[in-house]
Formats: sequence, structure tokens, C-alpha cells
Amino acid sequence: MLADSETAVPLVTHDDVVSARTRLGDQIRRTPVMRIEAGQLGPRHPPFWLKLESLQITGAFKARGALNSLLASDVPAVGVCAASGGNHGQAVAWAARLLGVPAAVFVPTTCPPIKLRRLADYGARVTVVGDVYEQSVERAQSHAAESGALLVHPFDQPLTVAGGGTASAEFAEQVPELDTILIAVGGGGLLAGTLAAIAGSRTRVVGVEPLTARCLGAALEAGQPVDVEVSGVAVDSLGPRRVGRIAFAAAVAHRVERIDISDDAIRQAQLTAWDELRVGLEGGGAAALAALLSGAYEPAPGETIGVLCCGGNVDLASLLATPRASSGN
Repeated sequence: MLADSETAVPLVTHDDVVSARTRLGDQIRRTPVMRIEAGQLGPRHPPFWLKLESLQITGAFKARGALNSLLASDVPAVGVCAASGGNHGQAVAWAARLLGVPAAVFVPTTCPPIKLRRLADYGARVTVVGDVYEQSVERAQSHAAESGALLVHPFDQPLTVAGGGTASAEFAEQVPELDTILIAVGGGGLLAGTLAAIAGSRTRVVGVEPLTARCLGAALEAGQPVDVEVSGVAVDSLGPRRVGRIAFAAAVAHRVERIDISDDAIRQAQLTAWDELRVGLEGGGAAALAALLSGAYEPAPGETIGVLCCGGNVDLASLLATPRASSGN
């Protein structure tokens, strides 16, 4: 892992992702891909490929980064800790249980009950603190300093990023003809990992952010990472107030295209995925799909598109209470 001498931002490379795949081996699921034909989910979309990281262990791609971080680190007997909107915390708790060490997880009040239950199921010691992710980060950092626990960052740590990148490396292997991969962006770890995974190929990446939580968009406009207000249906998984340094540097270096989508588009994509495919997606997990189904992303003729559905920890009862759009997708 190299570093830029001026900014000291670690750069995650293709080799780092390859090493992560070797390290993870068969302890991580090879999640399936699904071919969706034109118009199958509504009249506005072309054919595309869907990768279901929603079926990953712990219900999200985060398991890849968490386990890679623990396997490549000297984990102390006191265990590990993390701040999380829910998915990363579950991943760290699962990986810690696999290695037989304790895990302390700090989450904000936006963490949904379904994720709190799963954190408890994985044996984590859970503390709910603050209304936003950054307040949970402060508590996790204090805990690490006081206890000596290993702090595992959800998106701005090279080992986490490289582990997350294995999902897109796998996707590119499963569908070699991909021209474009649509990726939901929160803190940007999956985006940065994807850019490393496909480095040197012809495949490009498009970042997708909710209008209510667009920390990468704000950073690109400001020329540096900045704090933004966050809210909306995907805030529990795409809700950091500031994009990670690794992701920002990678996005700038690769001149990544990005688009904004509405909360309503995300909800409708969740409903469509369940109604038509029986695939349960949380808000963040449906964000990239929403970009395509809503028409926010307009592909070129003949473009082969991949959509990575990054998480499936959704309360289906709550989702299905959402009104359907009256005019389809």
C-alpha cells in the first residue's frame, strides 16, 4: 500500500485486493449474479446484471472488509471495536466471533432495530450513542485508547477497503464484459475498493448517492472532504457526514462520475426488488439499483451495466408498508 507524500493518504492497489481475496479464501461467500432483461422491472431500464451482496454473510459486503482487517492484523486479547451505522458493526462482530475475540460496537440512534438484534446475535457488546455516525466514532476511538482494543474503521482503512473491493473483483470475474459498475457511496470504502479491483481494465465505476446524504458530491465540489448534513431512507448505511480520505483521493484520481438519486427512487427500487425478484434490499443496498430504474443513470446504447446491491438488512414489514408509486418505475 503506497502513500501520497503530500497528503499521506494511503492508496489501495489492485494487488491489495488480490491479497485480500487470497486471505479471505472460502470464509466469504461468492455471491450470485442475476441477469435482468430489459423492461423486466419496469419500462425504463435496459438489460443489466445484478450482484447480490445482500446475500453475503451478515447481509452486506462489509463482512469482506472486516474479516480481511482482522486476519491481517495482530488482534489483542481484549478484542476489537468499531463505530457503525449497523452493517460494519455486524461484520466486525461476526469476524471477531470467528476468531474468538470480544467485540464492542458503537452505533448511533439511526441504527435500525433489525441491525441491533443481529449485533446482539453475533455476541457484540453494543452501545447506542449519538444521533449521527460521527458521535459513535468518537466513543469508539475513546474505547480503543482506553482498552487497547483494535479499532476497525468501516471505510477509511486500507485493509477494510481492499476487503470490500473483493466484491467487485468477483463481479468482474463473473461478468467479464462489464462496461460499467454502479456503486452506492456512503463513506466511499466500496467505491475505493472497486476502483482498485478493476484497475487496468476497461470497466468504469459510477458512484450513486442519495440527495439527502451526498458527502462525496460535496467533497468533489469543495475540492476536499467536508462535513454535510445527512438524513433519509439510507442514512443507516450511507450516512457518514464526511467521505473517507481514501475514497476521495481515489475518486479524484479516477475522475469518477457520480449521480444523485431521491429517497423516493430508493424506496421504489426496494419495493420493485422485492415484488419482482423477491430480493430484500436495505436503502443503501438499493441505491445503485434506483439510479438505473428511475432513469437517473442513462446508459449508452449497448452498454453492459452491473449493479452491485451492497446490503440486505431490511425490515420487510416496514418496507412493505411504503406506498407504491402510482405510475410504475
